Amino acid sequence: MAMLPEGFALPPPAYLLVLLATGGIVGLALRRRRPRVTSARVLALAPWMVLGSAAHVLYVVDALPGVIRPLAGTPAVYVSVAIAAATAWLAVDELLDGSGDAPTVAGALAGTGGLLALVAVGAVLAAGAAAGTLSPALPAAGVAVALALSAAVWALLTRAVPDVARTGALGAFAVFAHTLDGVSTAVGVDLLGFGERTPLSRIVIEFAAGLPTAGTIGGGWLFVVVKIAVATLLVWLFADLIEEDPTQSQLLLGFVAAVGLGPAVHNVLLFTISAPG
Repeated sequence: MAMLPEGFALPPPAYLLVLLATGGIVGLALRRRRPRVTSARVLALAPWMVLGSAAHVLYVVDALPGVIRPLAGTPAVYVSVAIAAATAWLAVDELLDGSGDAPTVAGALAGTGGLLALVAVGAVLAAGAAAGTLSPALPAAGVAVALALSAAVWALLTRAVPDVARTGALGAFAVFAHTLDGVSTAVGVDLLGFGERTPLSRIVIEFAAGLPTAGTIGGGWLFVVVKIAVATLLVWLFADLIEEDPTQSQLLLGFVAAVGLGPAVHNVLLFTISAPG
């Protein structure tokens, strides 16, 4: 059984070498400078996650210039955007001389990523409009449902396990990211007729499709439940760590959120420009 997502392929050797070399240089620079990690700064990476998702959608619909297209495939896009975000973080920290002004550093980091993300998302929407396949209603409804559902889950979770509140906005963001991934996948599979590219996710959906409920609500509901369960469990586990090692726990929570938000935004954008009218 294949374990990698459909479309997973390394970029050409020249691009791979550039990514590895650049990644190594940036990694060494991060290790040397050690910019201060705060919840605000990790949250400021969210626009960069959106940028990566939008870039990959442009890759899927073949709307990128040939010279940069290999950098937006899977898994190259993760490395490309991580390098760009880390470079921006280093540059902002250097300009502010590590002053520790979290709002200023976080704002500059989020603003830079947000501007690039807006350009990329605009390019995605323009591609859909040009093809005459722009259909945002159901994906937008999925985002609204995910917002409401994740807010309810977070409220119940922090009420049942008050210690979870220690994770703050990062914990809530991680729950939202995975809820959006689950809901957007369910919308694509059950309402728009898309398939699931990730093998493990496909197993969950296919299992649910074989249950008696499938004829009424489809098979995506179980994937939503699984994503919420995994996200809440991870946030719960990090609640203790965040007191002992804030830096490590905040970075790990950011990673957990990215694993959910990246595919989620990719789903929403792809479905928006390719869903039937």
